[in-house]
Amino acid sequence: MRIAVNVRVLLKNKLEGVGWYEHEILRRMALAHPEDTFIFFFDRPFDPSFVFAKNVEPVVLFPQARHPFLFVWWFEWSVVRALKRHKADVFLSPDNFCSLRTDVPTCLVLHDVGWTHPESRVGGLMQWYYDFFAPKFLQKATRIVTVSHFVKQDALRAYPFLNAEKIAVAHNACRSDFKPLSDFEKNAVKAQYTEGSSFFIFVGAVHPRKNVHRLIEAFSLLKKRTNSREKLLIVGRFGWKTGDVKAAFEASDYQKDIIFTGYVANEEVPKLVASALAVTYVSLSEGFGIPILEGFNCDVPVLTSTTTSMPEVAADAALLVNPESIQDIANGLERLAFNADLRADLIEKGQLRRSDFDWNKAAAILYDNVQATLRA
Repeated sequence: MRIAVNVRVLLKNKLEGVGWYEHEILRRMALAHPEDTFIFFFDRPFDPSFVFAKNVEPVVLFPQARHPFLFVWWFEWSVVRALKRHKADVFLSPDNFCSLRTDVPTCLVLHDVGWTHPESRVGGLMQWYYDFFAPKFLQKATRIVTVSHFVKQDALRAYPFLNAEKIAVAHNACRSDFKPLSDFEKNAVKAQYTEGSSFFIFVGAVHPRKNVHRLIEAFSLLKKRTNSREKLLIVGRFGWKTGDVKAAFEASDYQKDIIFTGYVANEEVPKLVASALAVTYVSLSEGFGIPILEGFNCDVPVLTSTTTSMPEVAADAALLVNPESIQDIANGLERLAFNADLRADLIEKGQLRRSDFDWNKAAAILYDNVQATLRA
């Protein structure tokens, strides 16, 4: 089988959610199936480390697709021609987008339909692109694989024309470099980032859906009413519509205890997570929520939301709060800061829960759906 794959988000030193998903799952698929050829479509010069096996053929297609007009060019012209030229049997697109003009059977990975939720709308041309093309992509795809049962149900809610039988679920997992650290290693990280203080951590791009402004307000409330010594570490780049986050920070009396690191090298993030007192991930909406698993794998307790996919991922292994309630978030932070027994209980439950999520299993489900796409 000749499997063409859209890998335009595999970018050296710039891997984020979907990029890491592609890195972990495609590497396993290529290695597990040497009988197949995987034709990787990049949109720019690629790093050789992304050619995971001898059966991977890298192809660079013009133009670099980082704008709605260029998405149309890349997917509807460059990809279509390349699929014919490389005689692909099936097209696998793991980033919510696909091509409408190709006759090659398509398997689409859907990470969320966040553009249908008010808190996740990005506005402008990008929002137009999602609104116009996303339903067409979902209708075009022969098979769809979602990363959670929530995303499957959310897609069926947003697009009632979808046939539930063509949608499978393959949960995400966690990178293997997220693991516990020794006390000595944790102290070294804390000395580098927080002057030796314990800290809560948020990891991710900062934009409205991530609810960072309420996290900052809740942290400030915690500090005001308990005088706790913890700091808040916010790890990730600023995305879009960050005015509320900046306003919450400027209004806080505890700015010296709120640390924005900006983008941190991939190899540093697991150390930061493993050194934290707790992972805080109180998003308004998530298709999955990998930072929850990162906390579980690092033996760090997790505070997350009662909404969308997060209870599905966390089960009883995290402390769940209402993400729209600053008071509720602050209460959760306080419980984690001052209740060692609760932290220990959540760590133990997280150790059990993390075994339910495995990249090899996810890769096998995706591969089965690629095969089903070809047979359909």
